[in-house]
Amino acid sequence: MTAVVGELIADRYELEELVGTGGMSSVYRANDRLLERDVALKVLHDRFTVDGDYVERFRREARAVAQLSHPNIVTVIDRGEQDGRQFIVFEYVDGENLKTLIEREGPLPEREAIELALQIARALGFAHEHGLVHRDVKPQNVLLNGDAGAKVTDFGIARSLDVQGGLTQTGTVMGTSDYIAPEQARGRQVDAQSDVYSLGAVLYELLTGEVPFPGDNFVAVAMRHINEPPPSVRERRPELSPRLDAAVRRAMAKDPEERFGSMGELCAELTACLGPETAMWSRISTASGWWPAALAQAPGAGAPHTRSRAEADKVSKWARWLRATLPNAGRSCW
Repeated sequence: MTAVVGELIADRYELEELVGTGGMSSVYRANDRLLERDVALKVLHDRFTVDGDYVERFRREARAVAQLSHPNIVTVIDRGEQDGRQFIVFEYVDGENLKTLIEREGPLPEREAIELALQIARALGFAHEHGLVHRDVKPQNVLLNGDAGAKVTDFGIARSLDVQGGLTQTGTVMGTSDYIAPEQARGRQVDAQSDVYSLGAVLYELLTGEVPFPGDNFVAVAMRHINEPPPSVRERRPELSPRLDAAVRRAMAKDPEERFGSMGELCAELTACLGPETAMWSRISTASGWWPAALAQAPGAGAPHTRSRAEADKVSKWARWLRATLPNAGRSCW
């Protein structure tokens, strides 16, 4: 039985609006009557409820994401079953997805694109540290809240890194063709480097407004990911920095061993692309946990923040002191 607006699920969640439909499930905005708040409720399509593999994949998503408590990952609240239908309840993010933003705005400013990519990379890096690979990184799976913060969602085809024999059975292709890693398109073993590739493709789109390898169908696009070298963002926007261009192409290297070794490495390079001062703040915070209050929202450090004039002056003062004290500061990604 298909879920309908107005229906009450589990005597608690009242469906109010259909907000999205995918290949496996539909997502509704619902009202949690118990806690009196909006939530997002994902319902597995009826045709999959009789397939044990699909039901287990759906349940696995809930278990997997429930382990991930991170500001850039959508939080799982509940999971259940009613009348044979499987559902998962998530926090409701009141905003559009990243694909909608790109379609409306086109290529984003360099700094904004990098900062969004950094938030996504931190979320994926956290998932990798907890043994999960997303396998379907794309703008549609990144939600934007009112503060321009990015939240990664839809771990529906995520797999554990410790699955025996790899993450993908030979010959099985899952993911979205516009962002699919070459090894994933071939149906080969998928790991954290595959998410690195997909995020590189997302960053390319953020910077150019287009996917890296357009095509008419899944196979045509997948073959381009397999065979063609990663495109240069500077061919589309010559004003972009050469270092950022190199970072995108390295993330999208055909050979996983030629990509960034981890999301942490990618974060370090993208932080360096933002400029030397941002790299300083990142190094200080990571290495020592020390983060002066005035620097807590230095550019690129997290969600956008409007500093007072006094705070901005203090940030500049610290920057001048660090440059004078550390002559080589900012010349590497630290």
